[in-house]
Amino acid sequence: MGMEIEKKFTVSRLSEKLENYPFHIIEQGYLNVHPAIRVRKEDDQYYMTYKGHGTVAHEEYNLALDEASYRHLLEKADGSVIRKKRYLIPLNADAYTAEYLEKNPELAEQISAGQIKIELDIFEAPFAGKTVAEVEFPTEEAAEAYHQADWFKAEVTGEKEYSNAYMSSIK
Repeated sequence: MGMEIEKKFTVSRLSEKLENYPFHIIEQGYLNVHPAIRVRKEDDQYYMTYKGHGTVAHEEYNLALDEASYRHLLEKADGSVIRKKRYLIPLNADAYTAEYLEKNPELAEQISAGQIKIELDIFEAPFAGKTVAEVEFPTEEAAEAYHQADWFKAEVTGEKEYSNAYMSSIK
């Protein structure tokens, strides 16, 4: 992957039609928090991820694993294993001004092709009740220009209590 550019938000309300959106079932454990090294099962795929330091932008690399390797490494994870359901929701229609999209046709094309989505994470125990939305962007400029969805409550990018790595350290 290389570079991940994302913003995180708390949520004020959930869509009544969540079941209409595609989703992933995710389980992950952290082998290290600084830098973040995690193993993840996403549906039927397994991988290890390295996440570098940074707030909105940071390095991220994935390495494919087989199930046996994933299970072996998950046993070595520190703290809590995180389990969540991730819904893939179309980007809010008012995410960018028409002028901004006109000046950035590649971004407009990515949005119309459904390549940029809101990822809504609904956590299971021991974090049941926690809900966080993330949006990944192609550039830092696009992240800066983004207007959050009206169902988002507050931006929490960089706030450690909303970091999965930090959450995993809580028992």
